[in-house]
Amino acid sequence: MEANFEKKFAAGFSILSNAAIIILKLIAGFISGSISIISEAIHSMSDILASVLTYFSVTRSSEPADKKHPFGHGRYEDMSGFIEGLLIIFASLYIFIEAGKKLIHHTSVNFEPLIGIYVMIFAVAANFLVSNYLFNVAKRTDSIALMADAEHLRTDIYSSFGVLLGLVLIKLTGTSILDPIIAIIVAVFILKTGILITKDTLNNLLDGSLPESDIKIIQSIIDKFKNKGVIKSKDIKSRKVGTSKFIEITLIFPAEMTILECHKLCDKIEKKLKEELGNTTAVIHAEPDSKKYIKQ
Repeated sequence: MEANFEKKFAAGFSILSNAAIIILKLIAGFISGSISIISEAIHSMSDILASVLTYFSVTRSSEPADKKHPFGHGRYEDMSGFIEGLLIIFASLYIFIEAGKKLIHHTSVNFEPLIGIYVMIFAVAANFLVSNYLFNVAKRTDSIALMADAEHLRTDIYSSFGVLLGLVLIKLTGTSILDPIIAIIVAVFILKTGILITKDTLNNLLDGSLPESDIKIIQSIIDKFKNKGVIKSKDIKSRKVGTSKFIEITLIFPAEMTILECHKLCDKIEKKLKEELGNTTAVIHAEPDSKKYIKQ
């Protein structure tokens, strides 16, 4: 399956699954009278908004470069991932607030939780399958937007499971105070995920360097060519835009090497970088190793 089509299909499927789960949660919440289920449905609404953002971003980012965007449209994915991270953080804060109100005001739960238990089991199972599917597609296509959407769905699994556990315990013990306590614990994990996503995507938006693991790969590739003409490297610059990685390197060559020899060697290094790092554009600046060389 072609990568861009696969990303669009995955994002669209996420929208449909989220919509169906939200409707089921709202129905179960109103029928049972459960505030926690209705709150969970409201939280899930951030998922469908995130999925819409993801579909928009993967559609736009797949467009080829043009005059206005000579480096492509990959920033749409980074921006979408950043917004989704913020949505996850806001969702966790919402859960903190609602759970805190229940603890402070000792809100009692007076409803039949059985229908909510069934719906939450379905929601956990469905989101588990959909998020795994999104993770697999995100890894194959190197899509940060789909990865963020998958992480967002995974947080919904945690929150749905927390509500499910609370409903089961309430059904068994009648102790309603367990519901907000579990919700707060779940919210901590959700908040952590949101912070990690916003941190990674903000790094890309601000042209932060590639991860240290990628820098080590770049350096190791350069080292392999040192016995073939490369003397040393300096000024390795890197960044990531959507699924594309951009690298700028200055390499020092013997002064007696011809331009053609340097060019052929640079082509080989660029090819190796693409093989090791995937969707990579490398620009190599060659400088002669000569004391008589003066930078202009």
